[in-house]
Amino acid sequence: MLSKKMNAALNKQIKIEGQSSQVYLAMASWAEIQPGIDNITTFFYRQSEEEREHMLKLIHFINDRGGFAEIPAFDKPSLTFPSLKHAFHELLKHEIMVSKSINKLVEASLKEKDYATHNFLQWYVAEQIEEEGLARTLNDKLELIGDEKSGLYLFDRDILGVAVEDPNAPTP
Repeated sequence: MLSKKMNAALNKQIKIEGQSSQVYLAMASWAEIQPGIDNITTFFYRQSEEEREHMLKLIHFINDRGGFAEIPAFDKPSLTFPSLKHAFHELLKHEIMVSKSINKLVEASLKEKDYATHNFLQWYVAEQIEEEGLARTLNDKLELIGDEKSGLYLFDRDILGVAVEDPNAPTP
């Protein structure tokens, strides 16, 4: 059974995950009207869907543990970006913010000796390590490219492959 305090903290995370989905959906919509970056658009749409799945995972966990998952209203995200590089910088900043929030939840679960919630949150910790790493990698690649159009072409061509690589997968 979740305590009221833990239920409230997890509900805050529901909003963060849902808001993340909205942010990435806005990035996808913006990217979709930019010429020649179809795979980047697909990447942002996938990120949006993934964040929605994270939100649903929290909702099910709260309700399964005897709490009540609240479905929040979301703030309107930025709808346009000055550049692709700026959008990816925002992606990294957002993932860092989500990681900090997850870490606070882990700390709260340990403080309450809520080991079931602590165990559940370990998936989110691992996921955030992966998400931050991916965001940093993509930002580093964009820095290397600079304003070179051919580099952007290759970045768009390769982004879906980079995004699905699992660094923990066993090597053949």
